Amino acid sequence: MPLFHYKALNPRGELLDGQMEAASQAEVVARLQEQGHLPVEARPAGEGGGASLWRGLFKPKPFAGARLVQFTQQLATLLGAGQPLDRALGILLELPEDEAARRTIGDVRDAVRGGSSLSAALDRQHGTFSRLYVNMVRAGEAGGSLHETLARLADYLERSRALQGRVVNALIYPAILLAMVGASLLFLLGYVVPQFATMYESLDAELPLFTRVVLGVGLFVRDWWLLLVVLPALALWWLDRKRRDPAFREAVDGWLLQRRFAGALVAKIETARLARTLGTLVRNGVPLMSALAIGRNVLANRVLAADVEAAAEEVKNGVALSTALGRGKRFPRLALQMIQVGEESGALDAMLVKTAETFEQETSLALDRMLAALVPAVTVVLAAVVGVVVLAVLMPIYDLTGSIG
Repeated sequence: MPLFHYKALNPRGELLDGQMEAASQAEVVARLQEQGHLPVEARPAGEGGGASLWRGLFKPKPFAGARLVQFTQQLATLLGAGQPLDRALGILLELPEDEAARRTIGDVRDAVRGGSSLSAALDRQHGTFSRLYVNMVRAGEAGGSLHETLARLADYLERSRALQGRVVNALIYPAILLAMVGASLLFLLGYVVPQFATMYESLDAELPLFTRVVLGVGLFVRDWWLLLVVLPALALWWLDRKRRDPAFREAVDGWLLQRRFAGALVAKIETARLARTLGTLVRNGVPLMSALAIGRNVLANRVLAADVEAAAEEVKNGVALSTALGRGKRFPRLALQMIQVGEESGALDAMLVKTAETFEQETSLALDRMLAALVPAVTVVLAAVVGVVVLAVLMPIYDLTGSIG
């Protein structure tokens, strides 16, 4: 479902600023009113321009990443030690330093004290806790093992966070290397090369074609450097706008899957994420159809998410999960075979978790190989470019020196 950004006033007069999944803006307003809040604003999350993007970067959610993992682990520990739920939430209320986090825990505790279940109280926090989180808690409440479910949920969140961290870490160094060497190359072309151009012009020397081309590029960079800065910025802004278009996102995701190396890596990452989500949910008693609906939403690739949605329809009609996922021919064959073994042995949840572990390891290995190959390759290419520029501007000097000698 679409994601909406909202602002509302709670009964204490405090401004709530968050996000909610809903079918329409009217549903967002209705749900806020049902919860006793006064809606102030409700709009699609993609609207709002760059300001909302930067605000999301520098103002994270009250519970996200390591903070959400820590909260889940602490709550599981307190419940496992025999503490009542409202007492455990009261203890956790004193721990965060962030006011928004304390307010969220306070709202959850007040709802629990008012007779609501923990899953219902978490669901009222307007998107702070994901559907996966809420459904896991709901399944734990139904099975009478809330603290065990929270412990598994914390493990799932930690593994998902670790996988995402490995992907980000694998890209940081090449990105920094590209930025630094690119800036050095622009300085070389825009400042150093034009000085040689002026010197050669004063000498009225006959220059090779190769040198004239490099000097021309240097003069262009010197005179039009602002354009070279503005155009990439405009391109990034355009891409940020276009990525909110579902058709564009789906086309890009489909193109990415067709690339030889990148497509296989994306498929492995998404397969690990889907298998971990389905295995964790099914193990905690969530029906497979509900698990597939949640699993589809955790996938970043729209094409693979559409394959999961189509597979859910086939599973509803009695088709095996491995067969249904294999229709699109995009998920790795090894994953499908492992899921099929789990279905045949009656241990689908365990085999899904094993599939996730297998592909997380493969993803980690692939990222390590990519980093090991990418960094030297980028270094060699950029060093060659710098060497060519230096050779082009210095070669006429050697020629002139030789002719004078």
